[in-house]
Amino acid sequence: MKLARRIHRGLACCWLVLAAATAAQAQTPVALTPIAIETFLPGSTQTRFGALEYRGGFSFRPSERRLQGISGWRFTDAAGGRFLAVTDTGLWFAGTVLRDAAGVPIGIGDGRLAPIVDSSGRPQPRKGDADAEGLAIWQGRVLVSFERDHRVLAYEVRGALPGAVTAELDFHIPRRELRRNQGLEAIATAPDGRTVVVSEQSVDAEGNLFAAVLGPAGGVFKIVRNPPWHVTDGAFLPFGDLVLLERRYEGFGRIGMRLRRIAGDAIEPGALVDGDVLMEADGRFEIDNMEALDIFRDAGGDIVFAVASDDNGSFFQRNLYLEFRLASEDQARTPGDSR
Repeated sequence: MKLARRIHRGLACCWLVLAAATAAQAQTPVALTPIAIETFLPGSTQTRFGALEYRGGFSFRPSERRLQGISGWRFTDAAGGRFLAVTDTGLWFAGTVLRDAAGVPIGIGDGRLAPIVDSSGRPQPRKGDADAEGLAIWQGRVLVSFERDHRVLAYEVRGALPGAVTAELDFHIPRRELRRNQGLEAIATAPDGRTVVVSEQSVDAEGNLFAAVLGPAGGVFKIVRNPPWHVTDGAFLPFGDLVLLERRYEGFGRIGMRLRRIAGDAIEPGALVDGDVLMEADGRFEIDNMEALDIFRDAGGDIVFAVASDDNGSFFQRNLYLEFRLASEDQARTPGDSR
């Protein structure tokens, strides 16, 4: 029996090593053909929209048809160059945002795809298992929030694309409260190290969104929902406020995108929070199914919002990457912030 157990364990170890190696070899180069988006509002020279100024962006078509459904995006360097993204079809997407001499984004280089593997080192077998929606990078770990099969997993950092699952994290929200396809949509880490998750449209009896601060000292808090808006992602400003990316869809062509700021010092277990809208756009603007948000400071010190869309593999939707500059930090600071 002991010999049989040793053989079984040995075979299992070999399988894990082989699966991990196979996943690493499954990295696929992907080229992207960009089309510049010169103005955020077609036919207008306007650049200021609410608290933000449009910097530039592009739509893109990938050479690899599997690249669809971008749902979470994080830069892995400090100046908006290298990035890591996830798709709701169970893929990692890594690359570099290319810029012109003025720093305007003009395309994506060094694109690579690889499957997000499960705890056995294998690609997720079903859409319900592979529905990655949010992405955060903290203390040498990559955190991914999934909906349908609601969970938050931590992955080891191994170069441009993460490696194996290292842990499953407690997200505090009762699973019975999470809607199957409207569950854990956003995950973001604040400058002080707190990590929060926010649901897309899982609400309590009063219609407020479930959210939570992760960790042993964390717990559930609620966010005021403003129908028909749905949360699709979130990122923290350098001074600690949370910005939520929200979308609305009310039929063909009736789409919208907005960015809402939540005061960072109001976020704590048991709280009900709301915030001001920094910017809002409808179907007249260069938007689509906006799903991913990150925020960084560029080389000149400006705070930049990077927003990407999910084309759902549809002929009628586009992959977009857009950037906006925060026109005045005072418009997004919380009262009493002294920075």
